[in-house]
Amino acid sequence: MSWDDDTRPATGRAYDGRLLARLWGFVRPYRRAFWGALVLSPIHQGLGLVQPYLLKLGIDGYVREGDIAGLGSLAVLFAGAIAGEFLGMWGQQYLTMVVAQRSLADLRLAVFARVQRFPMRFFDRTPVGKVVSRVTTDVDVLAEMFAAGAMTIALDGLKLLGIVVFMCVIDWRLAAASLVLLPPTVLAIDFFRRMARRTYREIRERIARINGYLQEAISGMTVIALSAREARCFDEFSRLNADHRDANHRSNTLEAALFSLVEAAATVSIAVMLWRGGVLHRQDLLELGTIVAFIQYIQQFFVPIRDFSAKYAVLQSSMTAAERIFALLDEPVEAVPAVPQRPRQARGEIVFDRVWFAYRNADWVLRDVSFRVGPGEHVAIVGATGSGKTTLVKLLSGFYPVRRGRILVDGVDVRDWDPAALRRHIAVVLQEVFLFSGTLADNVTLGHPEVSRAAVERAGRHVHAESFVAAMGGWDAPVRERGSNLSAGQRQLLAFARALAHDPTVLVLDEATSSVDPETEWLVQDALERLLDQRTAIVIAHRLSTIERADRIVVLHRGGVREEGTHAELLGRGGIYARLHRLQSQGGPAPFEAVS
Repeated sequence: MSWDDDTRPATGRAYDGRLLARLWGFVRPYRRAFWGALVLSPIHQGLGLVQPYLLKLGIDGYVREGDIAGLGSLAVLFAGAIAGEFLGMWGQQYLTMVVAQRSLADLRLAVFARVQRFPMRFFDRTPVGKVVSRVTTDVDVLAEMFAAGAMTIALDGLKLLGIVVFMCVIDWRLAAASLVLLPPTVLAIDFFRRMARRTYREIRERIARINGYLQEAISGMTVIALSAREARCFDEFSRLNADHRDANHRSNTLEAALFSLVEAAATVSIAVMLWRGGVLHRQDLLELGTIVAFIQYIQQFFVPIRDFSAKYAVLQSSMTAAERIFALLDEPVEAVPAVPQRPRQARGEIVFDRVWFAYRNADWVLRDVSFRVGPGEHVAIVGATGSGKTTLVKLLSGFYPVRRGRILVDGVDVRDWDPAALRRHIAVVLQEVFLFSGTLADNVTLGHPEVSRAAVERAGRHVHAESFVAAMGGWDAPVRERGSNLSAGQRQLLAFARALAHDPTVLVLDEATSSVDPETEWLVQDALERLLDQRTAIVIAHRLSTIERADRIVVLHRGGVREEGTHAELLGRGGIYARLHRLQSQGGPAPFEAVS
């Protein structure tokens, strides 16, 4: 079942042993601090349990008898118990948060590392906002679990047992009267627990939808403004926001009801205890200090129960978040060959051998495609939108496995290549250039230390990027998100510099010159000649004027190779390419269907 399947059932338990075992894998490196926190918890709880008993001894013994010296000694013990409880609680909280922050930081790194290894199919079907929610929001929910002390619910149970033991030792009759409401309170907590799991799952799902929509809307804000779609976008976001609000309202209603129920049970229990204690006191069967101690114990008894509602709510939400995080971690990663290969000598030969491919089922995008690109040869691929041109690039880069046939690069099947080595061997320049926040130099080197600053500057000169780089303040000039402070032509030149600096054997250009102005196009074309020199190249283009000098042109139509030859040969045949060339020469680009 998919990690983002919102319909899968909840586990129904706050403590899910399978999920906690996997969380323990991230806590294990910090287990000393974890066990230290667990040890301190019963210590400070025990010191808290002793205080009402010391109060009883003081009232029934030293106060009644007027023993000032004994009362002073008891006061020292009482102060020591308070100080010990404070230090124990502080130490427990500190160690707990050390474990939480370090282990969850490791979990974030593990999730991000896993996401980087996912196949491209994952990103084709998954909204970016959902992935971001797993790495940020869901991990933060797990941090809340540690902060709220939700991992110590079992120790809270031990505290409750300790309170019952102290109360029974002091006076079992009064203990029985004090705990008369415990069974119905437990039943009510169980009822609310069952209802809470579903609401917290809904909250996590709805915040993921909000994140996904925000990512999409903010990225496409220019299109929204140009199409005057603001009102509709606002309505859509308002609906998603209302769904999230309503899910939180349901959760808050459950929490408030449970909190109020526990508070009412505590108040009624004290009232019942006072009534029963008053009867026993009038019969000289009970001392005043016992009643005071029981009031303290009842208040302490219902504090863990009251906190249990809050801790359990956090734990419910945390288990839901953990379930979604580990479902993401369970997603299959990109297949890596058992024995990755890399030819000793990079020649740049590419062979498509009877390749069939479909993104979904048998909806074939490529059908029995075969052609060869020799070392140093420049081959152009032309075809209608949807004919499979870009798919060829994705298959060549190993982003998707072919369904039938094979693709060979330097005589080795793409599926047998080391993926990282294959992608260093092949540089791809797309129509839409993606730039990262950072500097101009960072966007050329892409973090590879082997690409020196001298190589960056040399590549910039070769592709005519040095003028706009100098105008921006040099290679250390900042690049805003997605290169928004650069023009389309500047982004394209920077992409060429990136490809040249990495010195690939094979260069793939996917509509790399289609979005630049005529003045910049001259610079781009000259940069291309330098870039293509002595390299194998596959050039995908709609404008046929840009590929007339290619060594060979392959015409794709409806997923198959329909024609192949030089520009002159294809014009002479009078087929698809010739008719398309004629239409473009007369009136600009035309759809391929018009000439098929």
